[in-house]
Amino acid sequence: MLLPWTFPVKRKGRGANRVGRGVYTGKRGGLQGVLAFGIIGLYRSEESEVPVARTETEAYVLTRPDRRVGPMIFASPHSGRDYPADFLDRALLDRRAIRSSEDAFVDDLFSMAPEMGAVLLAARAPRAYIDLNRAADELDPAVIEGIARVPHNPRISSGLGVIPRVVAGGRSIYRGKLALAEAEARLRRFWHPYHQALAGLVEETRAAFGEAVLIDCHSMPHEAIEAHTRPGQPRPEVVLGDRYGATAGREVMERVEAAFSGAGLRVGRNAPFAGAYVAQAYGRPSRGVHVVQVEIDRALYMDEVRVERLAGFGAFRDLIAGVVAELVSGAGAAGRLAAE
Repeated sequence: MLLPWTFPVKRKGRGANRVGRGVYTGKRGGLQGVLAFGIIGLYRSEESEVPVARTETEAYVLTRPDRRVGPMIFASPHSGRDYPADFLDRALLDRRAIRSSEDAFVDDLFSMAPEMGAVLLAARAPRAYIDLNRAADELDPAVIEGIARVPHNPRISSGLGVIPRVVAGGRSIYRGKLALAEAEARLRRFWHPYHQALAGLVEETRAAFGEAVLIDCHSMPHEAIEAHTRPGQPRPEVVLGDRYGATAGREVMERVEAAFSGAGLRVGRNAPFAGAYVAQAYGRPSRGVHVVQVEIDRALYMDEVRVERLAGFGAFRDLIAGVVAELVSGAGAAGRLAAE
């Protein structure tokens, strides 16, 4: 239970990374306001005229501009890194290995979106603990007691259900099974609040702008790209997934691809990542709701073994900020024309 107490927020740039209870730091700026922990904080970046509201709960951090300029929503369901102590204590893996499924630092890469007029929703719970890019009923009978076997589901059979039993490389997280009550508690505390927030943002955005464009932000292991690239072909650095046209309109997909390729990144589509639960559940282009899953090669910005930012992380974050700016400004212009 998070207590609604108030404390100063140090906003020094784009990250607003928490380094201590009640202290947020980045690269520039100074004391910008107050934050009600678990409620809302308001601050203004020194280099931005966009006031930003930050809502932090046990399940997620939602950062939104005071005034939105278009229908863009950025969400990061796999960058959570609040690992419960009891979970770590009983896991078979060490603390570095258990982070191998985490989309580490992706929320930081997209952290400038609110200052550009878009919303950013970031999960706090880690993927190894609960996977927010899975359906709530994708429960694995191999790791949860009392669950009946279901028709073949490749995600469940590979150990990557909503309560994962493995991390990257098929390494087991647990010895034995979890009680069904524990799985249900995780869903109640983390899965449902995150998706209630996301669904609310989608509907709010569609009502305001006539459409909603959700960028579902992820990272991919470098080896995953190597394994799916033909010899002699350049490896994509970004893979965009729209379930082969099912979750986003053609013009939206082209706009997203142009923003990343315009930043000098090699872009692929749908292989090996076409989009999972979030894309399938929310993407309804015929109703004006578009979802594009974005997978970024981790080798571009982090040491995958150590789970640490590379020395050039800041420069790459600036590059992604340029992509975000292009998407927000382009979608904002399209939204204004649609509204007219």
